[in-house]
Amino acid sequence: MQRRTRLTTRTAAALAGLSALVTLTACGSGDGGSGKGGDDPFAGKSADRIAADAVKATKDADSLHMKGTVRQSGSTVTVDLSVDQDKNCDGTIATDGAHADIRHTNGTLYLRGDEQYWRAALKEQPGADKIVPKVKDKWVKAPADDATTAGLCDKQGLVASMDENKSERTGMKKGPATTVDGTKAIKLTKKKSSGETLALYVAAEGKPYILRSTSTGGKAPNTATFSDYGKAVRPQTPPADETVDLKKIAGGGDQQA
Repeated sequence: MQRRTRLTTRTAAALAGLSALVTLTACGSGDGGSGKGGDDPFAGKSADRIAADAVKATKDADSLHMKGTVRQSGSTVTVDLSVDQDKNCDGTIATDGAHADIRHTNGTLYLRGDEQYWRAALKEQPGADKIVPKVKDKWVKAPADDATTAGLCDKQGLVASMDENKSERTGMKKGPATTVDGTKAIKLTKKKSSGETLALYVAAEGKPYILRSTSTGGKAPNTATFSDYGKAVRPQTPPADETVDLKKIAGGGDQQA
């Protein structure tokens, strides 16, 4: 259904954008020095090895929280989402003053957008003026077999692109020790010929999870922060009286789910 597709495209693109940012920065094969030192958990490892270990640890994590911004077509999209291996997710997406909450539980995706979000999502769709008042600030549900929402809360799908293009793994260098939200980390950087600087922050305590990924100096500056690894994600099913079925409304009905 076209309305459903327009609704979810913005959300899916934003999540994919954060994963793509990590893909770019997790691609270094420059050694950046030997990293010798007894207190250095990365001693003797190249930037390439550190990045590869970070990607694997992140993919293997049972759950994670991702928060970041992506520039898309002149707009800034902000995503704040917790997701696990079982496709449970809970979070928000916002852009240009529009806001939507996202939940996925028991095989169903629920999305609650404000009026501005829905007017943008249903722009140029027949009957949008009648539909928006019925769905704004309500939880709109999509079934598990809806192809347009299938990947929105797929943790493995979100991070799968990290391993796709190994030919990009050149030129990343090891930087100084630092911290990300209080967690010790190492910074890996890569300066592109375009002037854009990519940076990947990898945890230097516990498992080598990706903690932050940034792109600065280019046309589309982005940042993504990852946290709460292994923390349970338990989204609640929205109350029935706050839930609607967009397909039924768009088809002429006015039924709640």
